[in-house]
Amino acid sequence: MQPIWVGRVVALAAGVLLVVFPLVSDDLYYENMIILSLVFAIGASGLSIISGFAGYISLGQGAFIGLGGYTIGVLATKLPDTNVWLWVPVAGGVAALVALVLGLVSLRSRGPSFVIITVAFLFLVQVIAVNWVSLTNGTAGLTLPLPTWDRDIANLPFHYTLLGLLGLQLLMTWWIRRTKLGMGLIAIREDETKAATIGINLPTQKIIAFMASALVVGMAGAVYGYYLTFIDPRGMFSILLSVQLVLSMLIGGKATLWGPVLGAFLIEWLNETANNDWGGGNIRLFLFGGLLVVVVIFLPKGILPAIESGLAWARTRGRAGLVGARIGSGGSLASITDRVQVVDRAEIPDRPVLEVKNLVKHFGGVKAVDGASFVVPEGSITGLIGPNGSGKTTIFNLIDDTVHADSGEIWLDGQRIDGRPSWDRAHRGLGRTFQITRLFREMTVLENVVAVQRTFSVAQLGRVAVSGAEARAADELLEYVGMRAFRDQKAHALSYGQQKLVELAQILMLDPKVVLLDEPAGGINPALIERMGEMIRELNSYGKTFLLVEHNMPFVLGLCDPIHVLARGRTMTSGTPDEIQRDPAVIDAYLGDDFVLEGKVEA
Repeated sequence: MQPIWVGRVVALAAGVLLVVFPLVSDDLYYENMIILSLVFAIGASGLSIISGFAGYISLGQGAFIGLGGYTIGVLATKLPDTNVWLWVPVAGGVAALVALVLGLVSLRSRGPSFVIITVAFLFLVQVIAVNWVSLTNGTAGLTLPLPTWDRDIANLPFHYTLLGLLGLQLLMTWWIRRTKLGMGLIAIREDETKAATIGINLPTQKIIAFMASALVVGMAGAVYGYYLTFIDPRGMFSILLSVQLVLSMLIGGKATLWGPVLGAFLIEWLNETANNDWGGGNIRLFLFGGLLVVVVIFLPKGILPAIESGLAWARTRGRAGLVGARIGSGGSLASITDRVQVVDRAEIPDRPVLEVKNLVKHFGGVKAVDGASFVVPEGSITGLIGPNGSGKTTIFNLIDDTVHADSGEIWLDGQRIDGRPSWDRAHRGLGRTFQITRLFREMTVLENVVAVQRTFSVAQLGRVAVSGAEARAADELLEYVGMRAFRDQKAHALSYGQQKLVELAQILMLDPKVVLLDEPAGGINPALIERMGEMIRELNSYGKTFLLVEHNMPFVLGLCDPIHVLARGRTMTSGTPDEIQRDPAVIDAYLGDDFVLEGKVEA
């Protein structure tokens, strides 16, 4: 039996057990453990969206459980004649709105600073709950009305409501993982800067992730508060609760569907064991802190990913997954015209599609770019050459906003784009590869290509990316560059040349008006250099515009016209290949006196 089916059978068996347990057992101790585990599982699964997918580790996730509990507590005490269950979805909405505010506040933070913000957020809501006495009753807490149903059914409504909410949370997590939203979040986790250059709207996607991570969790917190019938600030906004949620996600496996659920049940079992057998109190803090260190060091991806890796190793007996795979000869351009717009060269207007005017960027006292200006004619393959340190890659970084310019103007297709974020420039028709490839290493080749977002809309974020039209378009592009055989391999398993080809397919998925190629021939073998040149020529013959930085002069002079030469951050000269290789200033600054292009005869 394949491992995926083993996992599904185990998950199904566990689900059936959770459904039937309260019907066949009246043990309240174990029922209480299961209810707490379900609450933790929902919280950890929600946390996996923002922390597992997007890579933002939050120690404030427990606050959304507390917000849900206080929402139902306040509304149930203020409006005692209303059915308490009606406030459960309201609690989810309150949690999502608060998550929206938290997302707006913390947009520019990442790593330790983001963790600190989430801890501060947790303590802030606790302080508000303590001091807003007229609403929350302060440290005295709130007592909710007792359930009105027959005592014979005991905790069944709480159990099955939480089980249903867990199913809803898992369904949301599964759906997000398959969509453009999920691909975008994982891309943000892997390389936020690169994600923006392929059209991923960073602020919007992160805010959506914040809200999605809190919605069902707030509802679970409301059910939990009703189950307890008493809530207070210290219990509902405990930092230990948030630590337990983070541990649950990390132990089981962040960014996995079932990992946080497994982790939640393990953590609750350890929690009860520490309380009952080891004295509780500080022992729990020591246990959870030590467990966190052990997990980070020895199981950085969690239990489920470790099991999957072990099973994969057993199946292949340690052989690499790429054995036998070869780069294909490539497909025809006609096969990708549905995704890549082609234009009759006779219809291309005689105008610049990209203009750089007096661009300046200083790093401290170093003038990396010092007033550079040039144009890229539409339908051309324009070269940008110069010695190391002349500012070529920095100019690329300024054009796509990877680095902010100090001054100057950048125009794309008649619109000024300097001052606009990278993702907006990508939507307007700018695509870019990097000098050192920047694929999303933990994503598959196919996922790297479908992660691209040509435009932005909420409807597009909900589009399934790993199958259907998006996947078919990505497959066609991978076939064109000769990498379709590798579609299901992780990007980190590819050779450098293979990564170059996938990055080209990724940029073509964006269908840009201008493609910036940063050393496309760098670090690859001669056969692949020739193949890369053929694809650039073929794409250009159908109207694609390229701006190319490269040190391989035969490659540049055989492809590019015009060519701009940079020196000390400025445009030294521009011209045709013949003019450039005979210009004394270019020879002196860059080419050298002994430069002779193979196949050319010096005058």
